[in-house]
Amino acid sequence: MPELELRHLRAVRTIAEEGSVTRAAARLGLTQPALSAQLRTVERLVGGTLFDRSPNGCVPTDLGKQVLGTARLVLDEITQLVAATKPGRNGPLVVGGVPMLFFAHFVENLRKLVSEVRADAQSSSAEVVDQLLAGQIHVAMFEYFDGMQSRELRGIELRKLVTEPQFVAVSEHDPLAHQDEIDLAQLASHDWVTPPAEQMSNRLHLIRACADAGFTPRLTHHTNEAGMARGLVANGAVSLASAPSRTGDGIVIRRLRGMPLMTDLYVATRRESPVAGRAHEVFACAADAYQSVLDRNPDYRRWWDAHPEAHPEIP
Repeated sequence: MPELELRHLRAVRTIAEEGSVTRAAARLGLTQPALSAQLRTVERLVGGTLFDRSPNGCVPTDLGKQVLGTARLVLDEITQLVAATKPGRNGPLVVGGVPMLFFAHFVENLRKLVSEVRADAQSSSAEVVDQLLAGQIHVAMFEYFDGMQSRELRGIELRKLVTEPQFVAVSEHDPLAHQDEIDLAQLASHDWVTPPAEQMSNRLHLIRACADAGFTPRLTHHTNEAGMARGLVANGAVSLASAPSRTGDGIVIRRLRGMPLMTDLYVATRRESPVAGRAHEVFACAADAYQSVLDRNPDYRRWWDAHPEAHPEIP
């Protein structure tokens, strides 16, 4: 007779956070059939269905909400127990984040606060937050991701750095490259380069924006390697680009008309860490690092100066 295990509780929590068995399986490093089997085991043990499938994904049933609440309590206790055995205020400051143009500058700025800093980059924002909650990193830089609103960030000080418009990268030989701005609908016939689905923070946002523009994006190419992505774009594909991205090497960076895609960037600090009580200074380090890349894209610099509401805490 199977018994309820921590992996089963993690499965339930992750499905609820991701709203999808497929995305939850990818995040946990499992196949979808393996995760579905774990879910069926939990449902047999508790005697009922935990999730209903709807147009919005997997939605917890009343029983599912009860099990989810218990799962979170138990897993939080385990996380705190594990974190208690790790260095807190002593030892190196471990900084996690997803690839961003200003991340290296951020790490260097943090060296002004503590003598020893280690960086630990991840491929998705969800992974960064998981590491932060587990106490494996102390400071995190990440972007909003689908399912983030369901995370319970206990013991974490979270601050929004900036709401950043997404630009688009196209080949310098594309007729659209001669426009100052591109309407999203003009990209309906292009192949897109994106990160793998389970690592793409704004996947649903992109799909919804394209639907509003009257088409379904052809998400053809998948890579997290910047050089490969730029090569694919230079040869005719398109991709989203962070606002401070620079034109060159066969591609041009253009703004999207109406700015239909916006991304929130966050800085998070564990309250028990080598920078405990210094979250404001950590944020200042991040703000300075972000400002260091603004002039890479003059078009974005002009937008930045005209929209202080997008960065109210950064001059």
